[in-house]
Amino acid sequence: MRHAIQTTDPSMTHPGLHIATAPDDSASVSGSRAVRFAAGLWGCVVFMPVGLNYLGAGLLILAILLSGGLSARAARLRSDPMRWPILAFAAWVLVVLALRPHHDETGLSLWHDARIAVTLALTLVLTVEETRWALRGFLMAAVFGVVAILLGHTVGLPDLQIWHNVVVMKGNKSINDALLFSLIGASAAVWGLAHLNDTRDRWHWAGPAFGVTIAMAAIVTVTLPSRTSLLALLLAVFAACVHQWRGRLRVLAVALLVGAVVAAGLVWQAPSVQEKFRLGLQELEAAQAGAVSEGSWVVRFHMYRETTGMMLDAPLAGLGLGSWTPEWHRRGPKLLFDYSMPHNDFLWLGAETGVPGLLILAWMFLTGLFIAWRRRDITGRLAFVAMLILLVATGVNSAMRDAAIGLSLPWIAFLYLHLARAPGNPWVGVPPGRWGAVLRG
Repeated sequence: MRHAIQTTDPSMTHPGLHIATAPDDSASVSGSRAVRFAAGLWGCVVFMPVGLNYLGAGLLILAILLSGGLSARAARLRSDPMRWPILAFAAWVLVVLALRPHHDETGLSLWHDARIAVTLALTLVLTVEETRWALRGFLMAAVFGVVAILLGHTVGLPDLQIWHNVVVMKGNKSINDALLFSLIGASAAVWGLAHLNDTRDRWHWAGPAFGVTIAMAAIVTVTLPSRTSLLALLLAVFAACVHQWRGRLRVLAVALLVGAVVAAGLVWQAPSVQEKFRLGLQELEAAQAGAVSEGSWVVRFHMYRETTGMMLDAPLAGLGLGSWTPEWHRRGPKLLFDYSMPHNDFLWLGAETGVPGLLILAWMFLTGLFIAWRRRDITGRLAFVAMLILLVATGVNSAMRDAAIGLSLPWIAFLYLHLARAPGNPWVGVPPGRWGAVLRG
């Protein structure tokens, strides 16, 4: 007998979670073609230049405002536990704006704070079907990205901005794309792990799924080399094992052991990966000894140290919105003068809005992880790995503050989380038509 992936309503097994009342497709807004199209368009452009992501966000906001049914969307927002940390974030930013000194970049910082809050809040007001459309766009974009990589590194492609950062590692947009590929790899691993519960033909779907995971690991190792993305992918796969087999410790121990052996074997066969991590440790040791260079971990060492000092200088409400850049210019090494963000959004908020700002962001992540953890099926597991990858990126790559990442990865991760509050297995409907059936298990 075959064990299918759980499709029961999680609110029945966890009554305290109140999941089933979240997205309600019975509301009049569910039929809005404009909202579904706009959500799908934004999903389609997450690998593309940041301007197209702003366009996708703007079109979605416009479609929501013009489609009607705002009362149903407001009710959906009020029913979502993620509303509290998002509202607290927005409210605290306004308090800091009113009480603390202003700087040349206060307006810019306020813009990014508002963008973060709006991006996350938009995911809470979508129906299940609208969320599916956005994720369909994301999956289509990922396929497009893989095809662009294959063509770009074989027959060659014209150097167009629409795919430049997918084919060539350049700047934070390429880091965003690598992180999104890591999310695809982690999602495939979740699917593959779920099929290991099948008593027959378990490798019929698990094999191809793990093949996708390995392919995504290759992309973030060779084509878009990113230590952060590779670490996030490995962490997400191990976290998926813990999420799936938390009640079966013997099986979990075997799964973690096998995963560790496979990961070690892949790293052993990739000297470039070993070299990057060896270089990172050398950079960290050099930075601790006082060295200053453009090395990735050297830069982060100095940024984290100085930004922590900024936060401790004004722990209650920070130094004010837009204060990080002038303070960095005053405190940081001259060689690193041109940086405009500390590559850690927790410390960035701590410096500009004080310890309360840092704690609100931590509250946001803890709430999301708790929602995903409480839901024991594949939908909860997908949300859990998405939030973990976003957490890693937020801690070392400014995934919220940097619009090149902040209009893509948080948007997609919170869409995963939004489906974790829907009944049944909402992922079955993400691939359209008969393709949706493959996600049943």
